Amino acid sequence: MARSKMKVLGLAGEYRATSKSGMLVNAALAVAAEQGVETVFWDLSEHPLPLVGEEGCWSHPNVQAFQTLLTECDAFFLASPEYHGTMSGVMKNTLDWMYDKHVGGKVFGLMSTLGGVTNANTLNHMRIALRWLHGWPVPEQLAIGHVKEAFTEDGQLLDESLQERLRGLVESVLTAAEKLSA
Repeated sequence: MARSKMKVLGLAGEYRATSKSGMLVNAALAVAAEQGVETVFWDLSEHPLPLVGEEGCWSHPNVQAFQTLLTECDAFFLASPEYHGTMSGVMKNTLDWMYDKHVGGKVFGLMSTLGGVTNANTLNHMRIALRWLHGWPVPEQLAIGHVKEAFTEDGQLLDESLQERLRGLVESVLTAAEKLSA
């Protein structure tokens, strides 16, 4: 599949595109768009997903639109803040609306944001959930520690080495998606 025909979805484990996780996902999508890839950001503040199990959730129009979009996409970028050693409840609920029929055999790039020092807890927990969905997270991943100081006001990473790692992650996702779709 040519990259110009590829569609990539970005998902943040917070409710605003301007959150740190939203900024990180959108930075990854911007790198992918530079390569001719169609990119979409699912903004939970505009299209919230109900909690799984809540009254009427199974027929909620946002869930139906979300699952349709998942099926249309070739790859995904996920970023979640780390809360209490794991992904946010928002990211977990987002993952709970995915099924292998939507994302099985598709590629994921995983990222996390942390208020303190970096670790891989959230990344590992997202990786475990995606394994159950038959998704393919690439080996490269990105954790941004001390996140309050990590971005410019317009959402750019300040640290050049983190920018380079982000570009490497995006390249890995796009290359793997090309190979898996061949």
